[in-house]
Amino acid sequence: MTDTTPKSRLVSYALLMTGLGGALLSSSLLAAATLLLAISGMVVAFRKTLYEAGWDKPKELRLLHFAFWFFFLVSLCSWSLEGFDYDGGKTLGTHARFILFWPLITAFTFARVRAGTVFLAAALMSVSVIAILLSVIIESKGALGGIMKYRFGGGINPISFGNLALLGGMLTIVGGFFFLKSKRPLTALALMAMGTTAALISMLSETRSNLVALPFLLLLLIPLVSKKLRIVALFLIPAILVTAVTTSDRMSKSLDGLVDKGQLEQGMGKRIEIWDQASGLFLDNPWFGAGLGGYTHHIEDAVEAGQLSKTYLCCTGHAHNDLLNNAATSGVPGILSWTFLIFIPMVLFGRHLFSSHAPAAHLAVAGTMVSVGYLMFGLTEAAFDRSLFLTLYMVYVAAIGSALYTELSASYTRTRSRTVSATIITKNEEDHIADCLKSARLVADEIIVLDSGSTDRTVDIAREYADIVEVTDWPGFGIQKQRALEKATGDWVLSLDADERITPELAREINHHLAAPDADAYKLPWAVTIYGSRLDFGRSGRAPLRLFRREGVSFSDALVHERILIPSGRKVKTLRGRLTHYTHRDFGHSLEKSAKYAWLGSLEKHRKGKKTRTMIYPTLRGLMTFVQVYFIRFGFLDGSVGYLTAVTYAQVTFNKYAGLWTLKRPRRQQE
Repeated sequence: MTDTTPKSRLVSYALLMTGLGGALLSSSLLAAATLLLAISGMVVAFRKTLYEAGWDKPKELRLLHFAFWFFFLVSLCSWSLEGFDYDGGKTLGTHARFILFWPLITAFTFARVRAGTVFLAAALMSVSVIAILLSVIIESKGALGGIMKYRFGGGINPISFGNLALLGGMLTIVGGFFFLKSKRPLTALALMAMGTTAALISMLSETRSNLVALPFLLLLLIPLVSKKLRIVALFLIPAILVTAVTTSDRMSKSLDGLVDKGQLEQGMGKRIEIWDQASGLFLDNPWFGAGLGGYTHHIEDAVEAGQLSKTYLCCTGHAHNDLLNNAATSGVPGILSWTFLIFIPMVLFGRHLFSSHAPAAHLAVAGTMVSVGYLMFGLTEAAFDRSLFLTLYMVYVAAIGSALYTELSASYTRTRSRTVSATIITKNEEDHIADCLKSARLVADEIIVLDSGSTDRTVDIAREYADIVEVTDWPGFGIQKQRALEKATGDWVLSLDADERITPELAREINHHLAAPDADAYKLPWAVTIYGSRLDFGRSGRAPLRLFRREGVSFSDALVHERILIPSGRKVKTLRGRLTHYTHRDFGHSLEKSAKYAWLGSLEKHRKGKKTRTMIYPTLRGLMTFVQVYFIRFGFLDGSVGYLTAVTYAQVTFNKYAGLWTLKRPRRQQE
């Protein structure tokens, strides 16, 4: 992807830093910066600048986009079902900010935001936390006693200030580790000092959820320290937590009351009652909830009926717990939307916590920290019903996510030092074979093609690009691929099908890894391309094993769906780059190929002694395949082509087991 102009990059950097750095000073600064960044992203998207520059849109970013949009859509449906309630409309207005997520991703990707920029922006939040405290000290003429007497909120809600100051401080500390790894010790020392100070200031808010979140946030720092120091860190974290609890007057009083009198502190007691009300509301309306304004009206009605005291009128806006609040207002879809919003980013970032590429590893820690922090904060607060909380979460995830995949793409810099043989088996593949072999040459020193009697120009075309081309009989997929493997001389083997392509991004990644392999075999994620669309999910959710160290490896002798047999004890990893798979030329070819594979699958299972007694089993297996491809693997995100693909694979599964059932029928009739 080509670089952007320095001016446009600087504008995006300035807006990101203004938004994050000024968030606790004025939520309007964050809102304005977010809107301007989103508008710039919309302009880039409209002009298709990124795609024209060759951007290979990561499917992980699409999955993040789904999480944010799904949350908003569930809220919109909930508001509609309750009859467009006024109070619910205000909540929907807050949730509507999530529609800006993809424009933000586009803006940050276009500006090529990297790890250093993200961590400097987080550091500005720590600077603002310190500045807020200093300004209050100056205004009070150094009277620290007055400041310490009350919960410090920096001019906003103490809970919001405490939670976000802690998160900003911890992200700044992660940035300190990043700059230390980047051999910029002075910057690293400054960030660690600022982050630690901001985290300490956050404790002045006396926010209990801070103490709940603190050990989990500290644990996430462990991947960033050396292995020798990790054990020390595990002992240090409990000591830090005990110190934080014992120095918190509010927490100490709560614990004393619980131990001495067996009573919860009044605030916690009220929260438990609120949670009970929200749980009851969900149980009464489990499928769709009571509506975005339903919880508010429920509390107001309970107070009016004398079931709750008037003090609960302060808690009408939300249930002080993200999960219960979404369950009460939006039912099961609300629970699902909250789960996606928290855990999809957590899982995607968490996968790279121990990345060998330092910028990616530090960004992964930061991204995971944001999700874990919001999970903990949401135990006692409805964070996603507060515009400041919600907007910060969106900006953090968008900035860190965009920077992470930009860094990963830029990390493939090494030159391959192992020899590679590419093996391809063919029959009547003249439409595909040239492009397949050209892409294979990006990573292969030797290309071997075994053809099984093509009647078109496949063999002639293959001889233009391959080193070895032979025509053989057709013994089945497994045996034919084994024959090709036996002709390979490279240290590593890349086994391709004729309708597959190695993308330039994947080629760079393979060459990078084969400079110093960290595994004995690699899976290459599919990107099925069909009917003019590249599928990122559904059937593309698979990552077939394609690249492996040659020694000791063989193919199974299966007629279809052969397996690569890797000796036990060898390590297998999955790469990020996409293996483009042009699985069908058109719908007619799809039907033809599907029928062929289904029947070969029936024969293979019959050969192994498998059997199907009734037609119920093929039907159930077909339905299960559809559910797996379309829902579990998020095939619905691939649109109408994703639906057609799910139905096609469900039909293949049904046909395979129905065919197996028919193979038993003649024998029964003879008996």
